[in-house]
Amino acid sequence: MANGRILVVDDEESLCEILQFNLESEGYEVTTANSAEEALRLDIKSFDLILLDVMMGEMSGTRMASLLKADPETAHVPIIFCTARDREDDRVSGLDLGADDYIAKPFSVRELVARVKSVLRRTRPADEEGEERIAYEGLCIDCRRKVCTLDGEQVQLTKKELEILMLLLSNRGRIFSREQILHRVWSDKVIVLDRTIDVNITRLRRKIGRYGDKIVTRQGYGYGFEA
Repeated sequence: MANGRILVVDDEESLCEILQFNLESEGYEVTTANSAEEALRLDIKSFDLILLDVMMGEMSGTRMASLLKADPETAHVPIIFCTARDREDDRVSGLDLGADDYIAKPFSVRELVARVKSVLRRTRPADEEGEERIAYEGLCIDCRRKVCTLDGEQVQLTKKELEILMLLLSNRGRIFSREQILHRVWSDKVIVLDRTIDVNITRLRRKIGRYGDKIVTRQGYGYGFEA
């Protein structure tokens, strides 16, 4: 059985072939696409992770990521951006879109495989613990399907927003520092600014309606969900 299904999206065919060979050697099932348009014709929700180039032809990787994160069917699929654009603003923008990691070209295949393993380990924490559902009144998270509902209606959350909510909701009354949230939700190798966490919290509060006020800020300490 494969370790997971990975979609590689890059307009460099030779790089796709190299990544496919090395990832398949690690036990993953790999599909490649040479454009965002080609990738979007696939069953995206069936993949466990996407390696996505930023600078491509008609549609950029960031545009594709925005579309995926806006669709509740694909918002849960983790994304690692692989790109030659490595300015701080580029990294922050990618992470704000909900990307799980950001690796700059040229990169070693060994490092990329390690990043893939790290992200995949963090995508199924609830499944590993056997937890299937986290709920508070009308707010519910189906941990296996990675879906959040509010009074039975699906809420469109990015993967990072969902993981933050899962962390806070399953630990009601506990305050997590920004450093603790970073450690639980983002890769240790990813540079994340404090404002990235704050932006995700602000969007999360807005999206969960009347329960947004339940996500509290303790000045100087961090965030928590208080019933």
